[in-house]
Amino acid sequence: MSALTANDRLEFGPPPIPGSLRSFALAVLAHAFLVAALTWGVHWRNDSVTVMAEAELWSAVPQQAAPRLVEVAPEPPAPPPPPVAAPVETPKPAEVDIALEREKLRLKKEKLDKLALEKQQLKNEKLERDKLRLKNEKLALEKKRLQDKQAALEKQRKDAQQAQQDAKRLEGMRQENLKRISGLAGATGAEGSNGTALKSSGPSASYAGKIVERIKANTKFADPNAGRPTVKVMVRVTNGGSILSRVIVTPSGNKAWDDAVLRAIDKIDPLPRDTDGTIPGIVVREGLELTVSL
Repeated sequence: MSALTANDRLEFGPPPIPGSLRSFALAVLAHAFLVAALTWGVHWRNDSVTVMAEAELWSAVPQQAAPRLVEVAPEPPAPPPPPVAAPVETPKPAEVDIALEREKLRLKKEKLDKLALEKQQLKNEKLERDKLRLKNEKLALEKKRLQDKQAALEKQRKDAQQAQQDAKRLEGMRQENLKRISGLAGATGAEGSNGTALKSSGPSASYAGKIVERIKANTKFADPNAGRPTVKVMVRVTNGGSILSRVIVTPSGNKAWDDAVLRAIDKIDPLPRDTDGTIPGIVVREGLELTVSL
């Protein structure tokens, strides 16, 4: 291979390019012009500038062809990258100012709301105090009215009591006058009698007891186990004391005792007279109720 001559090598090389000499001359001329322009620019600006130039030269040296294209199997696709967390954005100065302004507005609103709430609470407390004051005043007024009413009632009571005492005193004086007048007219009543009639129409205090004693004296009853039976009997008589009827008002529960009392009443017919020697008019008109016990 080294013994081959230049003609042998050119025989197998590419054909010469036509006009290569002219192209080389033009390239040299262009580079020279470029060097002159750069030099003049450096001197004009008074700066030291390093001028670098690159030229592409063609040579007639033979070259080998590039290797053929070999198809290679495509590689499997790479797995997708893991998700990356989005970076936290740092607020910009304008956003920070807006946030601060909003926070100031929020704090101011909270302060105003708090002041409004406190003001409303104070207003409610004042209303409650006013209500309590009005209620106490109303209670005090009602209490005073009640006291005045009680005082008026007490005065009326005292006046009525005084009037009653005066009326009683006057009635006593009237009774004394009546007694004196009745005594002068021949009244037959006892010394302490309060009546105004010449004669008493009612029985004396001892009249019923005297009749009951006479009934017991004439009662024949012998029953040691009877206890103490009590019977009430209504007796009606004439003006002379003769018995018109005798009726049991309240039985004793022991019929033998009740019958014995009725028989004893029949035995004392006519009834004895009262202390004034007469049968009381009320006994004749309404009858005499007697209670007889064993």
